[in-house]
Amino acid sequence: MSSVEQLLRLVDDELPSAIALRERLHAVPESGFREVRTAELIAAALPAEPRPVAGTGLVSRIGGPRGVLVRAELDGLEIPEETGAPFASTNGHMHACGHDVHSAALVALTRAVHRMRDELPAPFTAVFQPSEERHPSGALALLEEFTEGFDAVVAAHLHPLLAWGSIGVEPGAVNAASDAVEIVLDGVGGHGAYPHLTSDPVLALAQVVVALHTLVGRRVDPTHAAVLTVGKIEAGTSENVIPPRARAWATLRALDADDQATLREAVVSTIEAVARAHGCTATVRFTKSEPPLVNDDSLASLAAALAPAAGLAVAAPWRSCGGDDFAHLHRLGPALMAFVGLRDAPGFRPRPLHHPEFLPPAEAVGAVAWTQAVGYLAGSRR
Repeated sequence: MSSVEQLLRLVDDELPSAIALRERLHAVPESGFREVRTAELIAAALPAEPRPVAGTGLVSRIGGPRGVLVRAELDGLEIPEETGAPFASTNGHMHACGHDVHSAALVALTRAVHRMRDELPAPFTAVFQPSEERHPSGALALLEEFTEGFDAVVAAHLHPLLAWGSIGVEPGAVNAASDAVEIVLDGVGGHGAYPHLTSDPVLALAQVVVALHTLVGRRVDPTHAAVLTVGKIEAGTSENVIPPRARAWATLRALDADDQATLREAVVSTIEAVARAHGCTATVRFTKSEPPLVNDDSLASLAAALAPAAGLAVAAPWRSCGGDDFAHLHRLGPALMAFVGLRDAPGFRPRPLHHPEFLPPAEAVGAVAWTQAVGYLAGSRR
């Protein structure tokens, strides 16, 4: 029996307990760097006592140095759950991005690797990372503690837009650089009946929002992926009062780092110019999150070749303007993010990521574990 067949068979043996673990994790989601109960449940399920990392994170190492690091996320989102599942969360938080599935799958893979520890294709390091969904980044916290490199760093993420039974392992940039943008416009407030005596920051902000949404189409090559979305606006306390300040928050994303830099400059110059035209002043603050997530060409090719052995098809070319702080971990070694299809999965109601009714089926634990195994095996052959 080949090492591929052996590992996949051992993963299958571990799936029933991993599915049960997933339900326990799903019921107690916790936000970034507060994943205490989550870490306890995972630690109890691992084949050997893990060491802590990055606060609430865990590391389980099997074999020697270097080898392949496989990462899963611990944290949930501050979204009240509406799935109606018997194991649904009731604490105002929710695993609406599949992190419960990713972590349970990595436990299954870790247990399987431990069972074949005397004949590993490469050293194995499982990392259960805190705080992927919010700042500060858990991946950056990991980098403060990992001083050694790896032959490969691997992760898998469920995605409802890819077909069930397929994985996306496209080479090159597959997730976007991501910045949060805070916009503050200061003007002169006053009575709504006498707008000529004010410098209205609400009107200025309305024009800013419209102007910003034209930038991507006029500053970025139309064959490149980029997006700028204003998602939150805040101003005023009454319909007949022009406030002195208006604020907005946006997300800025691009698959190409140069495009992201171009858009940052354009955002600032556009906001300042529009504000000035309305007699207001502008303050723009960027919170730079992740760089583009770039899949190593060799790892992507090896994973695509190994996928059929795990019963997985390779999806059509797939890229997304979603962001993931796994992109920071390319500093530790060549990276591979594999997307695991959910569309038309048995019992899955089509819902996007971060939706209050997002609920992958139990079978998704196996799909992610097999994908993580494919990534590990690809890394061992790179």
